[in-house]
Amino acid sequence: MAAPPVSARLLVAVAAGGMAGSLGRYAVSLALPHGPAAFPWSTLMVNLSGAFGIGLLVGYLVDRPGAHPFVRPVLGVGVLGGWTTFSALAIDAIRLAEGSAITALLGYLAATFLLGTLAVAAGTRAAQRMWPGP
Repeated sequence: MAAPPVSARLLVAVAAGGMAGSLGRYAVSLALPHGPAAFPWSTLMVNLSGAFGIGLLVGYLVDRPGAHPFVRPVLGVGVLGGWTTFSALAIDAIRLAEGSAITALLGYLAATFLLGTLAVAAGTRAAQRMWPGP
């Protein structure tokens, strides 16, 4: 099955969303800088809030199959894709390991994955309560 054609408008909208998310993430990294072996609070905060955001988006869209076709790609792929960052998580983890901050490394990885999963669930539940389906 071939993918449907993608419009130039959608590509521009997704790119604009990605730019907004990336600029926001960069602002947080400037506001909460950390050294190479320090606990990466800014990355954790961005990724957990992004997980909550994707939960909100999914919770909203589940009961709205007729939502505007730009909502998921622009907000999910664009804004939240630009906002969250697996690559920074990986770099932070490597730097913590190289700095022998093993306890911080394990705490960071556990917090990211466990709290991230809980954040998606909380976002989904919050969306379903805030915007009950039709």
